[in-house]
Amino acid sequence: MCYTQNRFKALLSACVLSLIATAGWSQSLTWPGFLPGGYDSYPADVSADGVVVGQARNAAGLQRAFRWTASGGMQDLGTLGGSDSRATGVSADGAVVVGYAYNAQQQLRAFRWTASGGMQDLGTLGGNWSYAYGVSADGTVVVGWAHNAARQPRAFRWTAGGGMQDLGTLGGYESEAWGVSANGSVVVGRAYNAAGQRRAFRWQNGVMQDLGTLGGTLSEAFGVTADGAVVVGGADNAAGFYRAFRWTASGGMQNLGTLPGYDWSDARGVSADGVVVGRSFYPGGDSRAFRWTALGGMEDLNTTYASLLTNGSALRSASAISPDGRYIVGEGYNAATGRYEAFLLDTWRVGDTNGDGCVNDADLLAVLSAFGSAGTGDARHEDINKDGIVDDADLLIVLFNFGSGC
Repeated sequence: MCYTQNRFKALLSACVLSLIATAGWSQSLTWPGFLPGGYDSYPADVSADGVVVGQARNAAGLQRAFRWTASGGMQDLGTLGGSDSRATGVSADGAVVVGYAYNAQQQLRAFRWTASGGMQDLGTLGGNWSYAYGVSADGTVVVGWAHNAARQPRAFRWTAGGGMQDLGTLGGYESEAWGVSANGSVVVGRAYNAAGQRRAFRWQNGVMQDLGTLGGTLSEAFGVTADGAVVVGGADNAAGFYRAFRWTASGGMQNLGTLPGYDWSDARGVSADGVVVGRSFYPGGDSRAFRWTALGGMEDLNTTYASLLTNGSALRSASAISPDGRYIVGEGYNAATGRYEAFLLDTWRVGDTNGDGCVNDADLLAVLSAFGSAGTGDARHEDINKDGIVDDADLLIVLFNFGSGC
């Protein structure tokens, strides 16, 4: 009996400590801040477990690629020998970062960064410049664009074994890749057709497909779901307004509209199950970050998460969403610092392991099934307090929050 009571007390204490620890990340808004001595930051992507990458200005006023974690803060990833760099994509586990940086000759080059190997120059297609914008879930496939020998920008797909592959165009002279599916087989971006019009494309198995427009002449794709089936971006409608779109093979290009009071919008990221994020804006003016779902349509993140915003702060644009839809990153105005900077929005409730907004039997069973497993991240949301193991503390967190949001 004494042992049982002591065991319960230990579990209760662990749960209380876990609840305190998790209070900072469940349905929270975090401003990752700046590099030491710097004064701005702009996020580009987020991993499945909340690692943020982007660019930030250092103390010397130079733009540098950064990688941010909740435990380690913002890390300057350096350059390829030149002055500036920018991170644009991150693998699902946060271990591989891609982007572009100046080399010693002040030529911009696509890079792939790992903690063990540092920043690797991925080369070009025969010219002097290249840019990386996306990376597969496991970090082995990188996409972007590079100059060929004729100095024409061309979309590329890079692997360690095959190097940089030119993906061609839609009949014109230029193309750029911006996103890639989880397994690296589907690439999306924009390319010129024979008529000189810039169009969103989806590339697979050596074939580049024109995704059309919303009635105008311009479109461009910025993101794709993990399975490669849903593409998002922006396109002109018949009236010449730029609008966020969601494309599927069966439904074609769908206009996602705008937030009330805004005429323009674009979609920048999409989760594995098709949740879209981006911005609704006036060209050169005010903007608001949005999230779009098939059931709810387009919502203003400033309204949905108003309780997390201090007076005067605003979420201006969303640039990416994690594969499971939990994390959203973007750029906003932080009234506490008086500056525009990166934000990380965690949309899940305490104890919610599957992101459905309800802490219920499914979450309890998920923790029980994973009990004793190690690790955090996309595959282990059951490790609720992120202490590296799914254990009693996580189970009690679910029990204490059971029914929340339902």
